Amino acid sequence: MTLFERVFGGNDAVYGLTEAAINNAIAQYGEDHAVSFPGTAYSLPCYYGVTGTKVETLSQLKEALGVVKTLMTRENRLHDAFMSGIATALCAEFIEVLKYIDGAEPYTAPCYGHLPDAIVRSLGVPLVTGDIPGVPVILGKAPTTQEAVDLVKSYQAQGMLVTLVGGIIDQLEEAGVKTGDNLRVIPLGKEVTSVIHVVSVAVRAALIFGNIQPGDAAGLMKYTFERVPAFVNAFAPLDDVIVACGAGAIALGFPVISNETVNMFRVPKSLIQQLDVSKWNATSLEARGIKIKITNIDIPVAFASAFEGEIIR
Repeated sequence: MTLFERVFGGNDAVYGLTEAAINNAIAQYGEDHAVSFPGTAYSLPCYYGVTGTKVETLSQLKEALGVVKTLMTRENRLHDAFMSGIATALCAEFIEVLKYIDGAEPYTAPCYGHLPDAIVRSLGVPLVTGDIPGVPVILGKAPTTQEAVDLVKSYQAQGMLVTLVGGIIDQLEEAGVKTGDNLRVIPLGKEVTSVIHVVSVAVRAALIFGNIQPGDAAGLMKYTFERVPAFVNAFAPLDDVIVACGAGAIALGFPVISNETVNMFRVPKSLIQQLDVSKWNATSLEARGIKIKITNIDIPVAFASAFEGEIIR
């Protein structure tokens, strides 16, 4: 199976799930029923950022899905794969927003789900100034709990904003690792579609701080590539949906590092195979062009900018 087949297959699977979810919601609530994420002025941020069109009702969401379908071209070219990746991401946003109908609260601690504009603004300034040097997006379950803890703590010690999706969240809970936006370690959700919530942060950062106009897709992708230092760490096994999401990440300029060995196709500086999880930090920083100087201080507690203001007793 080729990389194109995996991306296109994953995209088709998510599109089918999205179409069914929207049709079911319309059947239950009616076409004019309101749909939105809480705490944001940007409607569906990713779709709004890419197309310039706000979605406020289920009928508009169904129309938006038709626009997404136009991105799903099927030539064996990188452009088609990347556009299918963007389409997959937008479908994920549609699936996620349906969880919030009628003010529902689909996520419980420690998972955040959608991050409101207030959190985006608080994180956006250190992102723009470089105080947050990187944004690791970690998906799946690590081979061992200790490897999960070591990877997250290595990024945390570098002052990064760590976001988590899938089994690694349970592994950190099992190990007693504290998480939260105040610690810059944010569990998003257990399902792969929740990864869209960190993409939403990148898109809103471009709109709020980068003066990118909604609908300027090229300008948006240029901004995320140049100004949002995100990258993806994806644990094996990778299904086709995750591969399609990875194509969307690469389209935004975020390289993907994985220990997958089955049907894994390397793309220089974009899709990288690294079997040794202990080397993911260094591999990720090199791929994203992030340079950090760390001074090791011999104290018996974790330290980084994320702990600013904390008192040691």
